[in-house]
Amino acid sequence: MADLRRRSGLDSFAGQGGGLLRPEGLVEPAAAGMLGGERIMTGKYMAYVGSYSYNGQAKGITVYDVDVKNGYFKYRCEMEVDNASYLTVSHDGRTLYSIADEGVVSFRILPNGGLARLNRASIKGMRGCHLATDEEDKFIFVSGYHDGKETTLRLNPDGSVGEIADKVFHKGLGSVAERNFRPHVNCVRPTKDNQYLCAVDNGIDQVKLYRIEPRTKKLMLADILRCTRESGPRNIRFSKDGRFAYILFELSNEIRVYTYDGSGKDPQFEEIQVISTLSENGAQDAVHDAASGFAMTADGKYIFCSTAGENAVSMFKIDEESGMLEKRFVLPISGDYPKDLAIFPDGRHIAVANHASNSITMFTVDYEKDILVMHGRPLKVETPNCISIIQVPEE
Repeated sequence: MADLRRRSGLDSFAGQGGGLLRPEGLVEPAAAGMLGGERIMTGKYMAYVGSYSYNGQAKGITVYDVDVKNGYFKYRCEMEVDNASYLTVSHDGRTLYSIADEGVVSFRILPNGGLARLNRASIKGMRGCHLATDEEDKFIFVSGYHDGKETTLRLNPDGSVGEIADKVFHKGLGSVAERNFRPHVNCVRPTKDNQYLCAVDNGIDQVKLYRIEPRTKKLMLADILRCTRESGPRNIRFSKDGRFAYILFELSNEIRVYTYDGSGKDPQFEEIQVISTLSENGAQDAVHDAASGFAMTADGKYIFCSTAGENAVSMFKIDEESGMLEKRFVLPISGDYPKDLAIFPDGRHIAVANHASNSITMFTVDYEKDILVMHGRPLKVETPNCISIIQVPEE
């Protein structure tokens, strides 16, 4: 396991994120009711799993029907995409986007949950590792781990990907050691108010904050969050109301909590908490651990994080007023290298993508007892990178 932390950055985001209703995992399901205090989900749900295809054992995207009540996936088919390292879904839930060797591939999500390819678009650079759309689904932002580039592409009215609107190469040096010596853009995500783009750079330990020009979506550097050297920032998520930011650090195995205010001339981020993602035992061997998956429940009350090396999932309760986190458990996931995790729409189950053991394991979450209960056999899937769970939009 000595090189796991370097391996976890091999695409590095290839699979962070995951855990989604849409891949950001922050959208409250529209079709949900309450019966006896339990959330009852209606409508049709699907799961899309991105995998590497270079070894010929997977086609790229595996499509599953989702049994929300029982917390399980049922295999349907596969779609061909060259090395689908990350997936995201538009805010209107009608289009799936995938990283591919050639750039970005778009799919229309059909009424039955199937996928119909729309188009592919080049980013004119090395293969990306993360995707995010703006709040209006007019642009898509692509992270470049290998070349340290952020690329902005326009989205067409039908959801297909258009031309490149802007591109920015990160500059700077990290530490001399290992992979952290040059830019690796690991994750890009707009603030909830759509004013700024947060570009998380795992290589130089920074989060660059770009002002998004409203009309053209050109990026202008507004500020930089300079993180602890060798901490390896990997992912950023925002609270449901957008007032708090949560940054996951791959190498230091921690989450840092910030307040966010975009009402002034420049973005204001103030750190208010640092909390470890590891168990007490894991902390004793932290050099072999690497925080990876990062997801938030649809109601914005809990954050889940997966950790490679320790091969565990941690759960944190979010204080609605202060935004601060309370660690509730760190538990094993019966797999190797949990690169990503997804939270089911009702919040009662999670699915964990175990990249090295070629499996997805399912768990029921008991919020009263603070435990995970594994159910069903692991699903076999080749090198899973990321999982997206979505509600199929009505016609």
